[in-house]
Amino acid sequence: MSDEIRLLLADDQALVRGALAALLDLESDLRVVAQVGRGDEVVEAARLAGAHVCLLDIEMPGADGIEAVRRLTGELPAVRSLIVTTFGRPGYLRRAIDAGASGFVVKDTPAAELADAVRRVNAGLRVVDPMLATESLTTGDNPLTPREADVLRAALSGGTVAVVAGAVHLSQGTVRNHLSSAIGKTGTSTRAEAARVAHERGWI
Repeated sequence: MSDEIRLLLADDQALVRGALAALLDLESDLRVVAQVGRGDEVVEAARLAGAHVCLLDIEMPGADGIEAVRRLTGELPAVRSLIVTTFGRPGYLRRAIDAGASGFVVKDTPAAELADAVRRVNAGLRVVDPMLATESLTTGDNPLTPREADVLRAALSGGTVAVVAGAVHLSQGTVRNHLSSAIGKTGTSTRAEAARVAHERGWI
């Protein structure tokens, strides 16, 4: 069909990819033309398959879904991106939209609604899960600076200040300052709590 919408699915779980592909292929105007399990394979696979819309999970090896969206937007601007994820965190929504995503839905979206979201994104519209949009407004924007986010991301693994400093290539004093600021902004009392809260809200 000349008017079919060509889809790429990116998810590191093969079972999830297979289930999504089976559901979407039931629609007469949708065709899954590529599947990848890593975020850093998305752009090349989309280019080779001539994809119109890429459905992306967030947490993937190689590059996360938000980084994949950013790369797609930069290298294949005509290709639309739709985040389809288990992780319905408000901060992820904001970061995905900022990166260039046209839509953001959660994986328990009914099949008919997901197919409709694909069509709307392909038509140039923006589609956002309504509950997540409301929660995003309630939670507010990410208050962390890019450096504070980097430091908290490195602190997620529970390493010492020296380990975090080495990971982000900053002095231990600078890392302590960033951690102190991030703890204040997240309303927590330790760097471990700050990292956990920031992760739960999708800020890192």
